[in-house]
Amino acid sequence: MASPATLAGKVSLGTSGRDAAGIKARSLPRISGKGLSRLAAQILPPLVVLTAFLLFWEVACSRPGAGLPAPSRVFSEAWPIISDPFFDNGGTDKGLFWHIIASLQRVALGFALATIAGILLGTLVGQSEWAMRGLDPIFQVLRTIPPLAWLPLSLAAFRDGQPSAIFVIFITSIWPIIINTAVGIRNIPQDYRNVAAVVRLNPVEFFVKIMLPSAAPYIFTGLRIGVGLSWLAIVAAEMLIGGVGIGFFIWDAWNSSHISEIIVALVYVGVIGFILDRVVAGLGRLVTRGTSAA
Repeated sequence: MASPATLAGKVSLGTSGRDAAGIKARSLPRISGKGLSRLAAQILPPLVVLTAFLLFWEVACSRPGAGLPAPSRVFSEAWPIISDPFFDNGGTDKGLFWHIIASLQRVALGFALATIAGILLGTLVGQSEWAMRGLDPIFQVLRTIPPLAWLPLSLAAFRDGQPSAIFVIFITSIWPIIINTAVGIRNIPQDYRNVAAVVRLNPVEFFVKIMLPSAAPYIFTGLRIGVGLSWLAIVAAEMLIGGVGIGFFIWDAWNSSHISEIIVALVYVGVIGFILDRVVAGLGRLVTRGTSAA
């Protein structure tokens, strides 16, 4: 016959085992029906539309004499660059990965310079009535100039394709940053300005503690527009300056009559542009704690 201590041990072990099982069961994530419905509502519509588009494209471009290849033909003809985007045979004979990296490097530098200059100029225009009257008409004229119209001037000034492309990115993306920053600065509540005057913040403290946090949602709206324009500008500029880059890849594929490769490259361009927008939007939500536009 088991002793009372042994029985107590068995009871405690059984109880702790049941508790552990219960804790384990409670710790497992549960997917409710509503969660699945929301997930399906987000995923299914794009999939349905994309499938319908591909089917229409396949039917429309499968007939004899079609100007564009059908999706099935694009996949078969461009499979070498799809399956191996990392090859590097020297010169400009590289995989799509290296072309995209080269373009992103130019965009990163040009957009970073535009961000710094745009926020500072936007703050000046938004804070100073005199600066707004003097600079705003000039900005409104310059921002309407197409990006590629700046390329000959930048080539004449820098005499090199790399800084010229970076300048085109800079001059293209700076305008929405300036305009949105200025609007955000002008919309700072007067109460914030009054508090800053009461606590006697110096200009640097006022800029860091009042201006930037208050105008951050507007600034990130401008940054999202600017990064999209940067990506558009670099693709167009690289078609003319040559070298390694996704724009040059597209132009070189056109000169070689590789239409399927152009279509694949355009898909990459669209996906990268979408990712850049989402990254800036995510940073905006993080910095502004969810007050910036999604």
